[in-house]
Amino acid sequence: MVDHNRADEILGLIPQTEPFRFIDRILELDENHIVGTYRFREDEYFYRGHFPDRPVTPGVILIETMAQTGVVAFGIHLLMEQGVSPDKIKHLATLFSMVDNVEFNSIVSPGDTVIIRAEKIYFRRGNLKTKAGIERTDGDIVCSGVLTGRGVTLHET
Repeated sequence: MVDHNRADEILGLIPQTEPFRFIDRILELDENHIVGTYRFREDEYFYRGHFPDRPVTPGVILIETMAQTGVVAFGIHLLMEQGVSPDKIKHLATLFSMVDNVEFNSIVSPGDTVIIRAEKIYFRRGNLKTKAGIERTDGDIVCSGVLTGRGVTLHET
């Protein structure tokens, strides 16, 4: 289960915004895992060129989708659980330090809704490593892999 107020607060703290935001909702959240969803809209900017006659979601976007739920949103939750204030979290961005063993099994088309699941492997010294995956609402596995990220302070200009 998820506390909807907490989920909304976490979504509000994710630094990625339109048109590069790939998480709509958080369905489950605890100290060991997160589950979120995203619907790939028909007018996403990348479909115009990938591919014009048969739009397919690029693999790099699927990795980013896993990362925004499995590292960014989950990492925000874990930081808040450690007592880090939302004001401090607002000035963080996630820097990828590793993407490993990603396997693609299926494609995602415009209009598809996906479920993103991530399980914590470890969270220490600000580094979060997760085993993440994307599946369709019918359970068909789209992709999976291991993602690691670290919160870094954004410099204000």
